Amino acid sequence: MTWSRTLPDGPERHLVVDGANVVGSRPDGWWRDRAGAAARLAERLVAALDAGRLDAEHVYLVLEGAAKAADVPAHPRLRVVRASADGDSAIVDVVAGLTDSAVTVVTADRGLRARLPSSQVVGPSELLRR
Repeated sequence: MTWSRTLPDGPERHLVVDGANVVGSRPDGWWRDRAGAAARLAERLVAALDAGRLDAEHVYLVLEGAAKAADVPAHPRLRVVRASADGDSAIVDVVAGLTDSAVTVVTADRGLRARLPSSQVVGPSELLRR
């Protein structure tokens, strides 16, 4: 699976990342420091953007709960969404606001997948490989 590159006349490409789901996909002790785990994920996303491994105009990292306190590096193509309630609803709202765009959501959450429109959904392992 690959995120399509932006075509000259094609829609903008956006990647929406379920931060809690991606962080929680690896048992590396993230639960002891949720904000730190979210910050490390953001750093990896920035590195992947800078290296050209993510074919997206913008990456939206959705954080919830204690992870919202993460100190995230600034990057012009990374937008951090700190969910006011649950992360799933924030993700649905972000996707709904990206009309006329090609959107890929990174999550393994089946309940969230059922709430999304015809967005392309990939699992955390696909993102982590990049």
